[in-house]
Amino acid sequence: MVKTKLLEATQAAIESGEEAQAEARAAAAKGFDETVSTIRSGVASATAGFEKTHEQVKQQMDKALATAEEFVTFGQGNLEAMIKASQIWLAGVQDLSKQVAATAQEQVDATVSAMKALTGVRSPKEAVEVQVNLARNSFEKALAESRRLTDSSMKLAEQAAAPIAARVSLAFEKFARVSA
Repeated sequence: MVKTKLLEATQAAIESGEEAQAEARAAAAKGFDETVSTIRSGVASATAGFEKTHEQVKQQMDKALATAEEFVTFGQGNLEAMIKASQIWLAGVQDLSKQVAATAQEQVDATVSAMKALTGVRSPKEAVEVQVNLARNSFEKALAESRRLTDSSMKLAEQAAAPIAARVSLAFEKFARVSA
């Protein structure tokens, strides 16, 4: 009986030890599984964070490139406006120069005619009349031509400034939109 009780106690101790071992193994396995799960969860979170950051960086770079392209395009438009304004200005100055040359030629012709008329005068009174008429006509033509050239010059300045003014207006619109 003592032997049986001893055997039973030993058997109970072994079983208890085996149960404790099984519980320890289960607890270790559970702890390991939880650790692996936590690591996997952390890696997944880190990966998701990295991907989110990568996407944000990519979006910011795309915006920066789009802005740079817009600046280049806007700069090209400014250059085109300057070229157009220069072309308008040069063509206008050329036309004004032709007008001035034509007026000068008319004045030379009028002076030559007056000189011819002076050679055929019969009295000093006629000579004075020819000279007075020449001076009056020259003054009137100079005044009229001056007004016409002033008007033409103002129109030319407006036409030449129009492409640049349009670009300035566009710039104000764009910067107002960006800063708002």
